[in-house]
This record gives sequence, structure tokens and C-alpha cells, in this order.
Amino acid sequence: MSPPSRSGIYVSRGVALLLTGLTVALLLALVALAALYGNCMLVQPSEQHIPGVKDTASTPPGGQELARPTRTPEAAGEPEVATTSQDWPPPSGPWNHSRLPPWLVPLHYDLELWPRLWPDNLSYTESVTFTGRVNITVRCTVATSRLLLHSCFLTYKQVEVWGPLALGTRNATVGRVPVDKVWFALDTQYMVLDLGQVLQPGSRYELHLGFSGQVLQCASEGLFLNLYTDQGKLRGLIATQMEPTFARTVFPCFDEPALKATFNITIIHHPGYKALSNMPQLGQSERIDVNGSRWMVTTFHTTPRMPTYLVALAICDFDHVSRTERGKEIRIWARKDAIANGNVDFAMNATGPIFSFLEDLFNISYSLPKTDIIALPYFDNRAMENWGLLTFDEASLLLEPDDELTEKRVRILAVIAHEVGHQWFGNLVTMSWWNNIWLNEGLASYFELGIINYFYPKLPKNEIFFFNFLHGVLREDHFQESRAVSTNVENFTETNEIKELFNIYTYHKGACMARMLDSFLSQDLFISALQSYLETFSYANAEQDDLWRHFQMAIDEQNIIQLPTTVKNIMDSWTYQGGFPVITLNVSTGVMKQEPFYLEKTENQTLVSHNNTWIVPIFWMKTGTTQPLVWLDRSSMVFPEMQLSDSDSDWLTLNFNVTGYYRVNYDELGWKKLNQQLEKNPKAIPAITRLQLVSDAFALSKNNYIEIETALDLTKYLAEEDEILVWFEVLVNLINRDVISDVNNYAIYPLLKKYLLKRINSIWNTCSTLIRKNVAALQDDYLALLSVEKVFETACWLGLEDCLQLSKELFRKWMADPEIAIPHPIQRVALCNGIALGTVKEWDFLFSFYINITKEKEERGSRLIPAMSCSKEPWILNRFMEYVVTVNPNPFNETNVIEAVAASEVGQYVAKDFLLNNWPAVSERYGPESVDALVWVIGRTISTDLQIMELLWFLGNVLDEHQKIAAHAKLQAIKTENLKNKKRIARMAEWLWKNT
Repeated sequence: MSPPSRSGIYVSRGVALLLTGLTVALLLALVALAALYGNCMLVQPSEQHIPGVKDTASTPPGGQELARPTRTPEAAGEPEVATTSQDWPPPSGPWNHSRLPPWLVPLHYDLELWPRLWPDNLSYTESVTFTGRVNITVRCTVATSRLLLHSCFLTYKQVEVWGPLALGTRNATVGRVPVDKVWFALDTQYMVLDLGQVLQPGSRYELHLGFSGQVLQCASEGLFLNLYTDQGKLRGLIATQMEPTFARTVFPCFDEPALKATFNITIIHHPGYKALSNMPQLGQSERIDVNGSRWMVTTFHTTPRMPTYLVALAICDFDHVSRTERGKEIRIWARKDAIANGNVDFAMNATGPIFSFLEDLFNISYSLPKTDIIALPYFDNRAMENWGLLTFDEASLLLEPDDELTEKRVRILAVIAHEVGHQWFGNLVTMSWWNNIWLNEGLASYFELGIINYFYPKLPKNEIFFFNFLHGVLREDHFQESRAVSTNVENFTETNEIKELFNIYTYHKGACMARMLDSFLSQDLFISALQSYLETFSYANAEQDDLWRHFQMAIDEQNIIQLPTTVKNIMDSWTYQGGFPVITLNVSTGVMKQEPFYLEKTENQTLVSHNNTWIVPIFWMKTGTTQPLVWLDRSSMVFPEMQLSDSDSDWLTLNFNVTGYYRVNYDELGWKKLNQQLEKNPKAIPAITRLQLVSDAFALSKNNYIEIETALDLTKYLAEEDEILVWFEVLVNLINRDVISDVNNYAIYPLLKKYLLKRINSIWNTCSTLIRKNVAALQDDYLALLSVEKVFETACWLGLEDCLQLSKELFRKWMADPEIAIPHPIQRVALCNGIALGTVKEWDFLFSFYINITKEKEERGSRLIPAMSCSKEPWILNRFMEYVVTVNPNPFNETNVIEAVAASEVGQYVAKDFLLNNWPAVSERYGPESVDALVWVIGRTISTDLQIMELLWFLGNVLDEHQKIAAHAKLQAIKTENLKNKKRIARMAEWLWKNT
């Protein structure tokens, strides 16, 4: 599946408190949603006869209360259906385990699905049903009279077992195995068949199953429906999402990744639709149903061996574009409007070269004869790598032809690259069980980087990886609460538990593991080992140890790269434990230590001995020269070569190019030497290392590893820093809500402005020149574009007159002619400043513009609503908030507006007063679920118990007892965080006073 979204925006502690506080409301909402979802999933489809198939059994759907058969069990050959009596199902057995017993191995599925979707009978309220049949060829490995396979929310009309089959034939005259009873183990989602005779090991059998179910409208899971508008008309399509365990909701199957089989897929659909599946179309015929309606029967070629989670189909009336890459057709399907407007052209031009790039890299051709890619109007997962039929959410694939934003192009390119990468990692070679899902997701994520670099060679490769992967996961990962990359989920029984494994650790930390491995092996060895791994396990399954073994084979076949131990020992130390180490070097003694990274480390944690060590590759640089790799494989080691002399020119950095998954700390002398070098000649230290130094220092200071003053010392040289990405990292650590949320109470406010104004002029002049003359010059570097926004925002916040005038100039030109767009990278900031520096005239113009736009309202609203909240006039902000709670229909999200107002320096107090004075109207408008979010809005600046009591006294009139308890806990947490921030900020203010 697609990786988690990477916006480049990271959540502050204050925002994290808000998110934590939302839990109670979210739980209440989830209860309601669960009830709705349950209705969507659990409603039994009306029974429909499967044409040409005798109703030999009628059994209830998995997950339903089990019912008696509609006919008597004496009917010849009909299995009895178990009831939910106290003595059934049996209390223990293989149905209590999360893994299928190894009694049967699936070899082949003949699958037919018939969704009853009519193009002229679409409705948001009417459910769509489907029927289907599947013949599963299995090989028996253990003598058994009981069969288990997966099934969930399906109703059955046929349950038969035939065999044993003659090898190499499809013998229609083989005997029928009696099925005595069919029942369902609800917790583990098993369908259980009790047979009247024992199946013989080594023999093959066929399971014949006829079933029906509902097409889901509530989420993108299993077989689901999209209703959308195209060419001014309501239209519908059906698609699938089987990963991780939703195939069992579409057809009965052996729904585990290691149980691969081949598939012959048949789709019955309305003649007005096209049918797509994993393989090319084999043929078409017509079928007339019992009502005389004509249907199209589309069959497809046999798939390679693959897991059930890759089975895919789509039924739609989309248009498509196509091209041929190395003799294989690639088609991209989308709404007719999107095709006509050229919205798929960028993806179409990129996809073929991505396939070729990976084929050449791995020296393994793509396995299937074609590739279809479909852009779904609504798809919760962003994208899915189904073999031969990749599904995307429109936002992850479509691009306006005139959209020159490299950021959007790189984002789309990255998602395509990820899913195409899965054609090798996941589809060709599949992990054996979900505990090793990182073998799919982490490796696919890592190769996004190479593909982005292939298309955009001017982008800084190390910096791209830092911001796209490493930066975010290091902020989330810590020793107290972290999931290992390779997780033991053998006992997981819930789909949601498996879905939780598709997280930032699996994708981003997995990519970091691959990059670290690549760095200490060399790229040639890394790729050679992966080629061997892919060739060996093609069309099969692999474990993590299989991957390590092939890397070890590559190491053993050469004598240049030497490791301190086996690849397995090295990498297991990273993949089987959560968190990451902090590496601390004393440059006076050469002693290097490692310890787990804790959030807000306490003194007690440093005293407690721990057995958690990593085998750490240390790439390092000394006085501008890269040094040979060394390894830290114990808690503490001495490296005499890392001792520094008293010379002013000596300095040293660890984790060169930031290829290691750890943070680096130094003793006082080590940091001092780096500061001296930065002030003397910062360019001697590579840009990626300067970026790393800032990131590490502020993260370590925030979590009590070093003093805040040590991190601030690194910023003294900034007047000479011309790398905008380094400036970005400094500014996100200095100019954030934790530091400046309540500026009237902090002495830091004028000191910080004065300090930065002395240093920002040079980088501001560079940015303003680009903005005024040629912002397009940065189009090939989207990271720089994002950084320009932060510098622009900071310069205006500092009151730099040139920045304020530029904002007013851009806003006036846009007001005069909205076709003269403000450059996208600075649009949000320019709009905010245009409103803050303007009058009611500018505000009314922006408000009218928002009300009247129809295209991309949600996307534009994410910029316009915060901009309208930037006004310095309390009466304008009050009018804005009053509008959102009184006017119908309301085009705004009420709480978003109030929270946006509260985010500004003036608005935080205006929003608080507004809520206190208008609570009944807000509560009536938005409902009780607004309480948690708004408690944070009105309490974000509190720092005393008296303030808490005052707010609780007011809230006591509108909250029930449960909400009062939650609000009190949240306000206490906010107070604690604010008091902690005040101590940190007081020290920052003292440092600034000394250094300004």
C-alpha cells in the first residue's frame, strides 16, 4: 500500500496535547461510526439464486447469528448448519488459532464475481449486492476430515467438496466428499467444513462454493462502491482492496500471504461497463439473467502464483490512455473529464520509465504482460500495488497539465514509484507473514529515493531522504513507546491489529534500515544481494532471515567489505527492537557510548543499566576528511583516532551523510569545536551535516541530553549560512508554537526578533530576489521551495520591512487581477500578511473570493481560512466567528475557523472570549464533540490552577460529569506543558540576552 502521507509539517507538543485531548470525543464518534459500519458490513444481502447452480445448502454469513437450514437436513447431500447453542462450536480446536492449520495447500482458484451494478440505477441509499462462485483446487498434506478456510460476511448457497482429483486432469466424474456440517468461528473469521470422510495426504480436491454478499459503501475495503460525478452525471464504479485481510469478505479463500495460488477470474457486469483485473482479458460472452436482462461475462488469463491480498478487479465506465514500454502495454484509467483534461499525462509519462529503471536495476523483467492503473475518485488507502491492476486515489495520481509545482510532481512520482516497486518487493517476492511486512513496504519506500533522483538529478539526494523519511520517524520513534520494524503478530486475530503494522515504522524506519544497510555494504553489493534474493524467491515467500542470508552471501563472495559480525546479527539488532540509540562521543578521550533515546530523559534513566544495544555503523569525518567506517557493537568503546587536539582547526562529526539511524551527541569540547568551525568556515562542513547538527542538537536539548544553550550556540554563524534547508531546520525549532504561543508573557519575544534580524538579511535577500524575479528557478528543488515559505514567514514575523512590503504588493496585485496568482510556495504567508496589514476592504475581498470559488474549495480553504484569521482587528475576527455559528448553509468547518483564529497572536484572546460568550450557539451548531477541541483553544495559555478552576467553573454549565473529568485532565496537561516550556524559554531568553 501507499506510504503514510508526508507533508513535511511536524506536530508540536502543544498540538499533540490537543490531539490527545480529542480522544474522548473521537471514541464517542467511533462508537457511532462502528454502529454505522456494522450496519454496512453486517446486513445480509437478499438471497439470490445463482443461475445454473443447485441450492444444495443454505448457510448463514460469517459473523452472523447462525441459523437453521431453510430445508431439512435429510435432503440428500445437504450439510447441517450449526446453531449457536452452548455446546457448539466446540470450545477449542484449530479454529481458535490466528493461523490456518497446514492441512490444505491452495493451488488454484476459479473465481467468478457478479456485482449487480446498473449504470442507470445508482443511489447513495440503495445497497449493491453481489453473488459469486469459486472452485478452489487444494492439495491435502495431512489426513483430515475437517477443513478450515477464511470467510467473513458472506452468505452461502453451495458448499461441496469433490475429489480426489486425477493428477493432470480436471475430472468431472470424481466422487463427492460428504459435507456433514458447516459452521463459522467468528473471532478468527473461519468457515469450518466437517466432512463425512477423511481426505488423503498427497491427493488433490476441489472446493465448490457459491456465495453472496454486499458491496461496501462505507470504506475502501473488500469489494466497494464509488459514486462520483463525471461529465455532469452521477456515475458508479466497483473496485477492490484486499490488503491485508479483506479478500475473505469477497470470496471464501485461504487468506494468508504465504498461501499463494493461481487465479482464473471471471467478472459478470453490465454491458455499459468495462471490467479490469490482474491479467489481460481472455474473452467475453453474454449471459441473460432470470429477469431477461443482458450481462457481459469477461474472463481473464491465468495469474501467476500470488497471495489473495493481490487479487484485484474494477468495473467502471472510465476512459483511458495507454503507451507501450518494452513491449508491454500500460494503461491509466480515470474519469472521462480527467482523461480529456490531460490530468493523467504526467503519470502516464512517468510510469513506463519507472518500470524500466527498476528492471535495469534488478536485472529482472516485470512479470506480467500488462499494467493497468486506475484513479479512483474515493480511495482511503491512497494507492495499492495489486499485481497488474494498481489502484490510486485521484489525488495521488492526477495532475493539472499546467501545474508546474515540483512538490506535487515529486509527490505523485513517489507514490507511483512506491507501488511499482512493489511489483518486485511484495508481488514477485512476498513476505511469509505480516510480521515482516517491512520487506514489502520498507524496501519499496527506499527505492522511491532512487527513482526521484533519476527523474530529478539536481535534487539533493541526502536531504531528500532526510526530510522525506528520517526527519519524521526520528520525531516519533523513542525507546519507551515504539514498534519494532519486524513485529511478532503470530497471535493477532483482528484485522485492525494487522492494519496497525502499516505505520511510519514499517515504511519510513524500514526505508532507513535499507539505506543504512546500503551505506555500509556499498551500493554494488546491496543491489547484487537484492537481485539474488528476488531471483531465488520469485513467485514464492520469504522471511527476514532469507534477506539477510543473501546479503551475507554477497559479503562472503568478496574480501573488500569487512563486517564485525554477520549481517543477520547487525540488522536484527535494529529490526527486532524499537527505538534508536543516541551515540555520544567524548573527543578528549575517544570514548564512544550508546544508550537508548528517551523522550524527556530523566537522571534515573541514565543510571539504570540496560541490555539494549545496537551494532552501529559509524561513518565519520575529521577536519573535513572522511574516515574509514568503524563499528560500535558494545555499550562503550574507545576509538583513539577520534581524539581531538587543542588545535583550533580540529573538529569531528559522526554519522556522515546521515546514513545511520541514530542521533549524535558530543561532549562539551566536541560541540565547542563544531561551533568554532561553523563561525570560521561553515562550508567546510557539508550542508547535510550542518542540517544534522541542528536537528540533533535541538532534539537532544528538548529531551534533556544537552543544555538548550548548546543547541543555540550552533545558530551564531547563521549570518553566513546560505543553505536554505539548514535555515528551515533552525527556524522550525526556534519559531514554533511552543516558543512563541503566548508572546506577551515571554521576555524572549523581542530578544529572539533582534537576534534573528541580525542574521537573516543574507538569506532573505536571496529569497526575496527569487520571489520577485524568478521563483520558477527553484522549481527543480521542491525542498527549497518549502524552505522559502518558512524564511518568508519568519522575515515578516520579525517585522522586516521589505518582507511586509512584498506581501502587500503581492496581495494588491492579486486583488486587482486574481488571474495574477501569488507564487504557490509563499501564497499562504502573503495572504495572511495582506490581511494583517490591510483593512476591512482586503478582508471582505478574501471572504467573498472564498465564498464564490467552486473548484478545489477544500484545498483553497486550507489557505484562505487561516489567512482570514490573520486580521489584527478583534471586531473582524469576532464577526468571522459569529458568521460560522449563525449563517446557514455554512461553507466553513466551524471549529477550524475558531481554531484558526485562536492560532494568531491577537486571535487567541478573541477566540477565548468568543467561546465563553457564545458557547450555546457553538455547541448547538457543532454538537458536543466540539468540546475537546475547544477546551484546548480556550485553555492553551493557562499556567496556574486558578486559571483551570475558572475555566472549569464556566465549563461546568455545559459539560456532563464525564466531560468535566476529561477537560480537567486536559487542562492540567496543558498547564504542565506550558510551565515546562516557560522554564526552557526563560533559559533561551537569558542566552539571547547575552548573545544579542
